[in-house]
Amino acid sequence: MERLQKILSQAGIASRRASEKLMLEGRVTVNGITVRELGTKAEPSSDDIRVDGRRIKLPERHRYLLLNKPRGYVTTRSDPEKRPTVIDLLGGIREYVYPVGRLDFDSEGLLLLTNDGDLAARLTHPSHGVARVYEARVLGVPDAHDLDRLARGVTIDGRRTGPAEVHVVPGRQEGRATLRIAIREGRNRQVRKMLESIGHPVDHLTRVAIGPIRDRHLKPGRWRELTEAEVASLKKAASHEQKLHHGGHGDNKGPIRPEKRAQRTEGQHRNKGPHSHDGRNGHGTHERREGHRATQAQSGGRGGQLESGRGGQVQQHGQIRQARQAGRDRQDGRGSRPPQRETSQGRGQRRQNKKR
Repeated sequence: MERLQKILSQAGIASRRASEKLMLEGRVTVNGITVRELGTKAEPSSDDIRVDGRRIKLPERHRYLLLNKPRGYVTTRSDPEKRPTVIDLLGGIREYVYPVGRLDFDSEGLLLLTNDGDLAARLTHPSHGVARVYEARVLGVPDAHDLDRLARGVTIDGRRTGPAEVHVVPGRQEGRATLRIAIREGRNRQVRKMLESIGHPVDHLTRVAIGPIRDRHLKPGRWRELTEAEVASLKKAASHEQKLHHGGHGDNKGPIRPEKRAQRTEGQHRNKGPHSHDGRNGHGTHERREGHRATQAQSGGRGGQLESGRGGQVQQHGQIRQARQAGRDRQDGRGSRPPQRETSQGRGQRRQNKKR
């Protein structure tokens, strides 16, 4: 028994995430019953599993195709606008294969198509960090600052991109430059939007590598089967998980080396200020520690007991506030020690002074 979305993925119907969407839309049935609950299990060898009324079966063999997609084709199996799709370029393929990842209408280059759902899921998930390498011809010539911004990550569509590897390809045309960019995400039109964000829009974009797979001799519009060695290397690349640094709305400075992490941590402890998470009302950890000691002194140390009941709680809160204020005064230079509780002898002396 296996999860239904995994069975659909293995059958080459769609990726696991897309299969879950099919289930939620009520398009999947098992033995005549519509299944909408994710995680439902089935037996592919004996259960009647259908998508849109069409019975599925697991492929007898997996196909791994490498296509050099030309411009003007949509990376999908079918297009509601009736534009040409990459499937139209695959003559003689009877298996239900589908493209792995995106390559937009105006871009060209290498594209994988397969009916191996498990491999497709690993290749498209960013946790496995399989790099896609692009060569982008851009308007203008980016300077070192622009390249550094791309490498660290830029904000597109309200989210920060992960770290990228960026190099300038030798040889320039007038007013243009060619960059080689390696990314490990698959967001919509990501490379184009990254370059637009630094003021150098893309004039021409080509994908030249998918993980270890490259082929500069494959002509646009042509495809070939991957060799066994290429499939093995692709599976090996997709089997390694790595942690990527996605900054979201914050700063994305890429991986931090151990020595840098130590310096940053030391600096954070040294520079605690009004906006630090460890401060309270604009004062740091030292104030709280001193306030806690003052509270202990007033309550008779760790073993001292405050009054019980509601009156005791009020007294305790008052002492805590007083102790915190003492800490603030000490940091501001207005006090040298916590206020001490007045004794009966002290009160008598104060009354005698008033009478005089």
